[in-house]
Amino acid sequence: MENAVQPVLRCTGISKFFPGAIALDEVNLELYGGEVHALLGENGAGKSTLIKCMTGAYRRDAGVIHLSGEEVSPANTKDSQALGIGTVYQEVNLLANLSVAENLFLGRQPTRYGFVSQREMQKQATEILQEFGLSINPAELLSSFSVAIQQVVAIARAVTLSGKVLILDEPTASLDREEVDLLFSVIRKLKERGLAIVFVTHFLDQVFEICDRATVLRNGRIVGSRILADTTQTDIVTLMLGRQLESKVHDRVVSEGGKKLLELKQFGKRGVIDRFDLNIREGEVVGLAGLLGSGRTETANLIFGVMQADHGEALLRGEKISLKAPRDAIAHRFGMCPEDRKTDGIVGDLSVRENIVLALQARQGWFRPLQRSKVNELAEAYVKALDIRLASLDMPIRLLSGGNQQKVLLARWLATNPDFLILDEPTRGIDVGAHAEIITLIEELREKGMSLLVASSELEELVAYSTRVIVLRDRRQVRELKGDEITTQNIVHAIADEKTDQALRETA
Repeated sequence: MENAVQPVLRCTGISKFFPGAIALDEVNLELYGGEVHALLGENGAGKSTLIKCMTGAYRRDAGVIHLSGEEVSPANTKDSQALGIGTVYQEVNLLANLSVAENLFLGRQPTRYGFVSQREMQKQATEILQEFGLSINPAELLSSFSVAIQQVVAIARAVTLSGKVLILDEPTASLDREEVDLLFSVIRKLKERGLAIVFVTHFLDQVFEICDRATVLRNGRIVGSRILADTTQTDIVTLMLGRQLESKVHDRVVSEGGKKLLELKQFGKRGVIDRFDLNIREGEVVGLAGLLGSGRTETANLIFGVMQADHGEALLRGEKISLKAPRDAIAHRFGMCPEDRKTDGIVGDLSVRENIVLALQARQGWFRPLQRSKVNELAEAYVKALDIRLASLDMPIRLLSGGNQQKVLLARWLATNPDFLILDEPTRGIDVGAHAEIITLIEELREKGMSLLVASSELEELVAYSTRVIVLRDRRQVRELKGDEITTQNIVHAIADEKTDQALRETA
């Protein structure tokens, strides 16, 4: 695609530091008028931080931003709008109890004799909406329209306020196909008008459908930028996951484990994850692979009862069981370490000791407190066994490093002596030493007969310890790999949909 000589927006050397972490490390990004630019990366890659630095929500620690050739430093999002940079988020940031017209002109309503002119506001709103392909009554409440219509209204407001750069952050996450088509028709019109558009999504098919270029972030750094007409989904997936496409088969036990422990039949939840069948045997590790938004976490949450399935059944050792809530799963000797340990896992202000025994106490019942001596014995044993580095068992867990927090979560569930353990991104955001220790622990637990389900974006880890790998894409299972089939190459091709890549190559 031919670019203008000068980008509409250029970020050079953008860096952002948080205590103990580098969120962005000298990021360079160029956005051109008339181009839809996908910004891609897994959770924690730095996408949101970069957007916040571009729009003034965060003050960058290094780097410069040029807009239309001039250096700018937006102090806040209102400032960035005034400069010409608008942002629309997945959750529409408008007022549903006001009319469409009132939302479009909020804070800048046309007046007549010092009063808001409803007639003029609705007239102008109708004209603006028609430019975006919408023929709706602007006097109606915003809440009376679909999420897709609300997204278009939010885009219309952002463009009329800004008009140079439009950032769309996960705009299609909750839309059906017809609504996506409506949104894409609007994006194409804005592209024709010369806007520079940033499109953030985890749907790769949509990236190749609507975008001209893609830039991939990983661990706060730009790892590659591609013109999409000249690349494939496999190339993009490889950039995102940081994996070379080479076969790697480890010295794993390739047997399917022992007796069948858990069987899920046509398990699923409408709008969350398609129905699936899954068997877990004693002493095996089943890996869940897929990009952000593929359904890994949803699968884990459904099995543990965090979300309630609306279809299918679960059998434990052949007997039908209920998994309507986490307490059901805990009662059946399940455990789960969630993806976001800070939000969904640890209780930050409680001590390390209290966090370790939390699940065991919940299973026993809050009106039957554990003996203090047993609590101390368990906590000390797991701190030693997992090499948890701390000053005292009484210290708040929030003061520990990420790796040590993750070990405490593992200790919490191991203290319940579970039969089945679900781990969602168990090695994300931890130091190299703790990373290796957790991988070793997974292998040891499997060897002792425990069943594990591990969701991870670290493909080499899945290859290293999984007896089977389930690949998910677009919230459904697309492939199961066993034995020598488990390689990074096979996983990446299944994630990217090699049939789509082949079609692209044949039409190139």
